[in-house]
Amino acid sequence: MKNILYIGNKLAGKGRTATTIDILGPLLQKEGFKLRYASSVKNTNARLLHMMRLTFLCRNWAHFVLIDTYSTRNFWYAITIARLCKSLKINYVPILHGGNLPDRLNKNPKVILAFINNAYTVVSPSDYLINAFAKADFKQLVKIPNHIDLKKYPFKWRSEMQPRLLWVRSFADIYNPEMALEVLELISEKYPNAKLCMVGPDKDGSMKKCISIAAQKNLAVEFTGLLDKEDWITLSKGYDIFINTSNFDNLPVSVIEAMALGLPVVSTDVGGIPYLIEQGDNGFLTQPFQTVEMANHIEYLLEHSEHRAIISQNARATAENFDWDKVKGLWLQLLEG
Repeated sequence: MKNILYIGNKLAGKGRTATTIDILGPLLQKEGFKLRYASSVKNTNARLLHMMRLTFLCRNWAHFVLIDTYSTRNFWYAITIARLCKSLKINYVPILHGGNLPDRLNKNPKVILAFINNAYTVVSPSDYLINAFAKADFKQLVKIPNHIDLKKYPFKWRSEMQPRLLWVRSFADIYNPEMALEVLELISEKYPNAKLCMVGPDKDGSMKKCISIAAQKNLAVEFTGLLDKEDWITLSKGYDIFINTSNFDNLPVSVIEAMALGLPVVSTDVGGIPYLIEQGDNGFLTQPFQTVEMANHIEYLLEHSEHRAIISQNARATAENFDWDKVKGLWLQLLEG
């Protein structure tokens, strides 16, 4: 088996949401690969230095360097490590996650050109980024979907539904958590018993702002902070509709997880989401910031039980395509081929 250095923000143990490096890495280890990781260092500058140092130290050990690639500040981590890999003649494989990466194509075309063309191959979890990069004549992307362990997500049949909304994401401006509060406020006008649970850590101060808004408007909102996967799956049994309010997205695992659990999903129509959710078939889509539209979809789900049941079943069927047992063969083919 091959040796792999995995570069990404491995911060689940530091109060942050688990990302692909926390999930994919251990699964590859179970398949027999030897892995080293960078980095769990919390300070951003020190984290980059640790990534660079370990890349250099692993120059004669690593067969591949996997690089989680996002579209905000962490984008430059990926670029820096890729340049170092090229100079050290190590095969690197970017794994594209950032929902706003197409904007990087416009802002930093030369940087992207070198980043993609010097890679061993480039992995995208969704057709959204594959299509976006293809328009810029980058056709060498390989699709390997995000994945879940389906056995951990019991499907719940919700014959009776209440206006109990669940939101699971890091509190950050790009995920627009305030929209969830606005939607709850609208729903509460018709359904006074409506409530919302927001699960996730505070990334940029957005949680404090949301807590303040909820208190000012006397909204029935529970803020749990970061929960372990098992804990929020257990919590989900007490909720009936999952909402996703992000302004930029690729293929969020939290939405796939909600679909696996049988939670009807109402999401903003951004990035890779419409490649996952088909309107009215396995969920509902609404334009960003359109709180009335999202509230209307929620009201529809509450009042149309037969259609709701079909959506829930179709959502589960969609999520089954992301089970690790189906996805792992693609990784084995790439890394052992």
